[in-house]
Amino acid sequence: MIATGVETSQQIAQLKAMKCVYGQGYFFSKPVASEEVERAIEAMTVKS
Repeated sequence: MIATGVETSQQIAQLKAMKCVYGQGYFFSKPVASEEVERAIEAMTVKS
């Protein structure tokens, strides 16, 4: 289960109590442009 629209620490506590370990929303990050996501992924990629 993935919780969406998570905005507060109180919601996080409730989700943890329900054993929900995945979530998304403004609590974690504002919306990000796809180009910015691509740059972040490329920066994390290990080059060999």
